Amino acid sequence: MSNNTNPTVAGGKKIVFTGGSGKAGRHVIPYLLSKGHKVLNLDLVPFPDPSVDVYTMKTDLTDSGQVFNALTSHFNMTGYSDGPVPAAPDVVIHFAVPDSECFQANVRSTYNVVEAACKLGVKKIIIASSETTYGVCFAQGDADYHSFPLEEDYDVDPEDSYALSKICGEKTARTFSRRFKNDIYALRIGNVIEPHEYERDFPAYISNPASRKRNAWSYIDARDLGQICDLAIKKSGLGFQVFNATNDTITVKGTTKEFLEKECPGVKVTRELGEFEAPLSNRKIREVLGYKDVHDWRKYVKV
Repeated sequence: MSNNTNPTVAGGKKIVFTGGSGKAGRHVIPYLLSKGHKVLNLDLVPFPDPSVDVYTMKTDLTDSGQVFNALTSHFNMTGYSDGPVPAAPDVVIHFAVPDSECFQANVRSTYNVVEAACKLGVKKIIIASSETTYGVCFAQGDADYHSFPLEEDYDVDPEDSYALSKICGEKTARTFSRRFKNDIYALRIGNVIEPHEYERDFPAYISNPASRKRNAWSYIDARDLGQICDLAIKKSGLGFQVFNATNDTITVKGTTKEFLEKECPGVKVTRELGEFEAPLSNRKIREVLGYKDVHDWRKYVKV
C-alpha cells in the first residue's frame, strides 16, 4: 500500500476507479493522477505498474456489500492518521469487466456500483459502455450497420450477451440518474489501443480494412481515454448522458466518404462526415466536453 502523502492539487477529486488494472485503466489512472486527482483502484488483481502510486483494493463487484464497503474506504494508509473517517468519493468510474458469467456479472456489478455510489451521495459517476452496442462487433457472420455516422442516438440492437449487458448498464445509469438527480455518463468505448500496438498492429489494419469493420474503422487511444474521463469529471450538470469515446480519425488510407461509398454502398449516411472522420463519431465529446484528439494513429504509422 502506498505511503504517499502528497495532497490533491486544487480542483483534484477523490476517485474510486473499478477495473483499473485492465488494459484501459492502466493508462487512464496515471493520466488522472497527473491531473491532480487521488485514485483508489478496485480490482481483483494488483495494478500492473508498480511505479504508479495507486493502491488496489481487492473487491468482488458482484457482491453489493463489498462495493458499499469499498466506496467508503481510505485510499491509503495515511488516511488512518491524517484524515477523518472516510466518506464517499467525489467521483466513481466503473470500468471493471468481471471474468465469469458475462451478462449476469456485468449487469450485477454495474448495478451494485451505481446503486452504492448514488445512495452514498456521489454526484458524478462514469461507466464504461461499449462500441459493441452498435450491433456489429460481436454479430454472427457479416453484419452491416444501419447508418453512418454511428452516434449516440443510434438505434442500438446487438445480438450478443456482452453488448446487451452494456445496454442494461446504460439503462441502469439512466434510471438512477433520474431518481438521484446526479450526473452519470456512459462512455461507449471504442477499440482500446495501447502505445505499443500502433507499430505492431496498425500496418495490418491498414492493409486489410475489412478486419476493422467490427470496430467501425475506429479506435480510442488508452491515453486519450484518460483525457475523456478527466473532461467528464470536470463537466457537470448534464444528468444522464451517453458519449462515444473514440479518436477523431478513420483507420483507412483514403477519405471517409470514399471508403464508405466503396465498402458499404447500401448503408445510408445521415449527415456529411469530416474528411477523415471516424464512422464511430466522437463529435459529441468534442462539442460537449471539449475533447481534443492527441494520439492520432497517423502520428505513429506511415501510410
